[in-house]
Amino acid sequence: MYLDHFGLNQPPFKITPNTGFFFSGGNRGAILDALLYAIIHGEGIVKVTGEIGSGKTMLCRMLESMLPENVEAIYLANPSLNRDEVFHAIGAELSLATEGKRAGEILRLIQDGLIEKHASGRQVVLLVEEAQAMPLDTLEEIRLLSNLETAHHKLLQIVLFGQPELDENLSLPRMRQLKERITHGFKVPPLDQKDIPEYLMFRMRAAGYHGPDIFSAGAIKLIISASKGITRRINVLADKALLAAFSENTHNILPKHVKAAIGDSNFSAPVRALSLKRISFAVALIGFGVALGAGWQQLASAPRKADALVAAPATQPTPAPASPILPAQQDKQVAAQAQLAKQATPTPGLLQQRLDATKIWLADTEGAHYTIQLMLSNTDAALQMERILDEIRQNIGLRQVYVYPAHIMGKRKFGITFGSFSSRDQALVSIGKLPASYQENRPTLRTIKGIRDEIAKQTR
Repeated sequence: MYLDHFGLNQPPFKITPNTGFFFSGGNRGAILDALLYAIIHGEGIVKVTGEIGSGKTMLCRMLESMLPENVEAIYLANPSLNRDEVFHAIGAELSLATEGKRAGEILRLIQDGLIEKHASGRQVVLLVEEAQAMPLDTLEEIRLLSNLETAHHKLLQIVLFGQPELDENLSLPRMRQLKERITHGFKVPPLDQKDIPEYLMFRMRAAGYHGPDIFSAGAIKLIISASKGITRRINVLADKALLAAFSENTHNILPKHVKAAIGDSNFSAPVRALSLKRISFAVALIGFGVALGAGWQQLASAPRKADALVAAPATQPTPAPASPILPAQQDKQVAAQAQLAKQATPTPGLLQQRLDATKIWLADTEGAHYTIQLMLSNTDAALQMERILDEIRQNIGLRQVYVYPAHIMGKRKFGITFGSFSSRDQALVSIGKLPASYQENRPTLRTIKGIRDEIAKQTR
């Protein structure tokens, strides 16, 4: 909406990773260089940790894009895979025929495939995201993969990306062998106060802006305080502040615009009150199927108080009679407020609809069938899930979209999957037909049994 107003050719503060917006400050560039060196020189297992929203996924995407031609990256994004599923996922990334084979057989196939690639002068690196949420048994299988080697070279490099809880897991006595195989560990820090003004204008200029600095000192101070240096939070606040400034027909981002953005952000105090940690729900397993009880109902029917929390794009002091709002300015304010309202009030009931459909689907579908996991949500707020599902509805429809609750590292999340397929090959073909934006997230395959087992564990 505000692109033309600020002379932009694309949104500068989208939270989805775009390598064209990689900011090398805040030690990010140095970490990327070190990761490239470690992989090219066969340094074994490497670990990268950072808080939620600190830029780990962006770093992972940049690393993949900068690898030499002889280094092939394979990707593991789903943290809840069990032992068998992780071997199937890696085998699929290597284009191996794993259909109907047991874990031991797939491991041998992986080893043979890696030896063949090594003989042709190619390296393979496995990039594992959300490693802190992986079952410990699955992490142990990852360690076994690191043992695949020739007399002089590792056949598989492994990079683990995770939140600080990954370090806690690795400190457990049973994970000692994996921890000892980690040759390098890097931490992605929050941006320092001095880096944030540079970061803001770097993103603006990467999006096509050519004017002077537009964030006032007061606005930057508020962004620093509210974001705590977390890049995802900075992006959210800056985007909403631009919209607020646009609504007032100004090109200067002032403190009042950032205050409005803070009030309308998910990490502000009012919205945190909607966290599922404050909404009790129960998950019950009935028979061989899954019946997710009153809690699912309560989740989707959580009070819609968030609708009232949507702040106006700017503070609203009583207007002075001598400064009437011009018609053009009023139109922008109305348009900006409508845009915020659209973002905050998606079609109601989508979450409950998909939860109900998923209960039936899980109960009636063969356990050996496959589905495509599009994402594991980073939010546990019902209102945010409504927004995510509304976006999916607009892109691919919801008829074959299923949602199930996940409980990872003490945090409630949602798994979102697409389709139901009787064979792995059918599912792989369907991945290729998804919109590019979904393919870029590297969707993974799950079995119906695997999802049932995951939900069952939550009830124990």
